[in-house]
Amino acid sequence: MASIGEPMKEQLAALDQAQSKMIDLGIEFGPKLLAAVIILIAGYYAGRWVGNMLEKMLSRLELDISARQLLVRITRALILTLFLVMALQNLGVDLLPLIAGLGVAGAGIALAMQGVLSNLAAGLTIIFTKPFRVNEYISIAGEEGQVENITLFNTTLSHLDLSRIVIPNRKIAGEILHNYGTIRQASVVVGVAYNADLNLALSTVDEILRGNSRVLADPAPFVQISTLGDSSVNISVRPWVNVTDYPAIIGDLNKSLLETFRERGINIPFPQREVRLLEKA
Repeated sequence: MASIGEPMKEQLAALDQAQSKMIDLGIEFGPKLLAAVIILIAGYYAGRWVGNMLEKMLSRLELDISARQLLVRITRALILTLFLVMALQNLGVDLLPLIAGLGVAGAGIALAMQGVLSNLAAGLTIIFTKPFRVNEYISIAGEEGQVENITLFNTTLSHLDLSRIVIPNRKIAGEILHNYGTIRQASVVVGVAYNADLNLALSTVDEILRGNSRVLADPAPFVQISTLGDSSVNISVRPWVNVTDYPAIIGDLNKSLLETFRERGINIPFPQREVRLLEKA
């Protein structure tokens, strides 16, 4: 019985010692742990508050919803990280090795994701500076089309042939951009004979433009005699149309000009060359 009682006494003593140690640790670290939890809870609510304020501010800037949500989430994460650092410091954790390790890891990640990060930086630049907006027609990086979507990493253009062009944002930032907006100016040149009634030709052009539903009244179309060619007097016709009507307006005007000029007897001359053959004496 004595041999059995001794191990039990040793186990009870170990339990008492462990219990005493736990109580000592609770007394020593309990208040710090409670303070750390309170700090984290405060950080969570502070992040939500700042995030909501930022979202209201960004919504006034008419940012893309995906970009707005990403910026809000990043802000909340940064604030929570700041409060997490405060909580760890309160617990007495040495943060210098952790910060150094994160710095080295961050440098490696930045090098590996250099292209992605440059697209992200360019996307933020485009979103905040707004050199173009959705539904505007632009020409950039050797491509052109109507802006369909702008994200943090790329910009999508819809082309006249119904295809889509996806351009990385780093190819856009810093490049020369031609922004047509939502309207474009078409250009048609029609030639009339030198003996034609120019006033009748110009009034006919104005009538054709007024009768075309695609041509905008404001800005007013630009019509003038542009050049005196070899065999014709060339009239420049440059109306404004919506971007969506631009592909069809050139054909419409050429057809209407040809048919109406024929009806009214306004001659559109063929190109002519006069060739003289000189005989040698």
